[in-house]
Amino acid sequence: MTHQGTADPWGIQREWIDADELPQVVPAETVALMRAAIGTPPDDLEERAPVVTRPGRSTGLAGDVTCEDGSRRRLEDVVPDDFPLGYHWLTTEAGTRRRLIVSPGRCWLPDEQTWGWSVQLYGALSTSSCGIGDLADLRTLREWTEDEGGGFLLVNPLHATAPVLPQESSPYLPATRRFRNPLYLRLEDVPGVEQVLTGTDLPPAPLPGTVDRDAAWVRKQSVLRGAFEARGTDAPGFLRWRREQGAALEEYACWAMLAEEHGGDWHTWPEDLRDPHGPAVRRLAGERAEDVTFHAWLQWLLAEQLRAATGALTVIQDLPIGVSGGGADSWAWQGVLADGITVGCPPDALNSNGQDWGSPPLTPWRLRLADYAPFIESVRATIAGAGGIRIDHVMGLFRLWWIPDGEVATAGCYVRYPSEDLLDIVCLESHRAQAVVVGEDLGTVEDGVLEALAERNIASYRVLWFEDDEPSTWPALSLATVTTHDLPTVAGLWSGSDVDDVLASSDMAESDVRAGRAELLERLGRAGVAPGAPVSDVVAAAYRRLGGAGSLLLALSLEDALLEQRRPNVPGTTADQRDNWSIPLPVPLDHLSAQTSPAALLAGLRAGQSGD
Repeated sequence: MTHQGTADPWGIQREWIDADELPQVVPAETVALMRAAIGTPPDDLEERAPVVTRPGRSTGLAGDVTCEDGSRRRLEDVVPDDFPLGYHWLTTEAGTRRRLIVSPGRCWLPDEQTWGWSVQLYGALSTSSCGIGDLADLRTLREWTEDEGGGFLLVNPLHATAPVLPQESSPYLPATRRFRNPLYLRLEDVPGVEQVLTGTDLPPAPLPGTVDRDAAWVRKQSVLRGAFEARGTDAPGFLRWRREQGAALEEYACWAMLAEEHGGDWHTWPEDLRDPHGPAVRRLAGERAEDVTFHAWLQWLLAEQLRAATGALTVIQDLPIGVSGGGADSWAWQGVLADGITVGCPPDALNSNGQDWGSPPLTPWRLRLADYAPFIESVRATIAGAGGIRIDHVMGLFRLWWIPDGEVATAGCYVRYPSEDLLDIVCLESHRAQAVVVGEDLGTVEDGVLEALAERNIASYRVLWFEDDEPSTWPALSLATVTTHDLPTVAGLWSGSDVDDVLASSDMAESDVRAGRAELLERLGRAGVAPGAPVSDVVAAAYRRLGGAGSLLLALSLEDALLEQRRPNVPGTTADQRDNWSIPLPVPLDHLSAQTSPAALLAGLRAGQSGD
């Protein structure tokens, strides 16, 4: 069991322990504000909420079950061992109809240790990219990884943002966690594009100093529209696929159509369009059916290109902690997401000021009454077609740091979530997709979280920059890496340029930044690097040390492999301060095979694995 802290009936944890192991108490005024945002749970919540269980467990319920496949079973308290896993309906003896979710309680795991590249796909451009890394570039990376003996790729979130200018740059603030970003389409692989380009090759955009999403979207949208008009609905398989996706796809495509005309935040739309189920939206969806179909067609293209890109390789996709407050999921799930609140984290080792990530949180009791559909659909869609999922800030399945709009991150408090249910749903989706699950557990981690993840075969995170223990002592059920997208690259740390970057773009105290670098350099020194060593030698040494880990998954940063000095993101900075999430790799993907530094990194890793 996980440690639940002291939560009131609204789920607010009044007392908590901070990153410095100091006890904290939430002020009464903050509690009152949060209670208003959460609302009062109904008295009969426990009689209406779904039951999430496993074979062999007591439910305390009896009744008739209509299983997912249409068969019928009888439940008498304990779930039989042969009971089918899945999402069923239980009609209790009292006549109440409730969702019954039966989970295996364990995630799927691969058989043996493997390594793979972590990559920001938007920045992984080739000379044929249209200004942003795309799914054909992902295919190139997959083939290169397979040739080198790797077993997976770990990529940034690929979820859709609003189809408007300016394009949202952060992959961690998408409009939806259920559908993908058309910016990642390779135009040459789109049916009908040859008619738009009149038989000529699409001229690639020059490799930029930063990824210009706006320019890429303007360019791609025009070509995609033309290709759709030429032969969009004639594409084999599209109509069948669209029917299979059901109402969720139609709702998203309708939102995208409306966003193109009225902007990316539905709160600013005409009032009669803010209700996704209202008559005005239904009328417009009929009148603008071709535009709705266009956005559904883009999602089909993305599914097709992703399948071709991943092949048989595991691609671990990232699930952000939330979505933008004005986006498609927020529009669809009004009432389930809390108004006037965003999520983030209190001060920790990553940021002494805390962080506000800008996403509205799911209200725990409303999520339960929605039969967990927003969570299930997000997890399932992120896993789909790739074979793995990394859950960003996995502690959010236990509790989330809620921040009132307009307040600093330190003015927030923790709200607890039904973690047992959410974790078992992850297990069920992992089991169905045969997908590995990684939980990013960096930051303030309360007692019981690591044990709950391990019990369910969810791999934890181990980052060389943070660990004092030798990699050989790290748990086998983990993803081990040297750095993350929020932390310095080896080259940036070694040269000192990362310190200059952070000081120029953030309000962090210089003493804290320099002390942080000194601490990381001390850990790097354990790899046996001498002062003044070439950065390629330092990278190889860092990954030789990582190779000593017995972790199931070893993630190698592509930025480190190419000696990039800039990290993808400096937490707590804005687009006005820094080009976060917009930094391309320093080498086009077509030229990877000519680079010596990736081979040196891999040689270091293999030396560590063999104990040399």
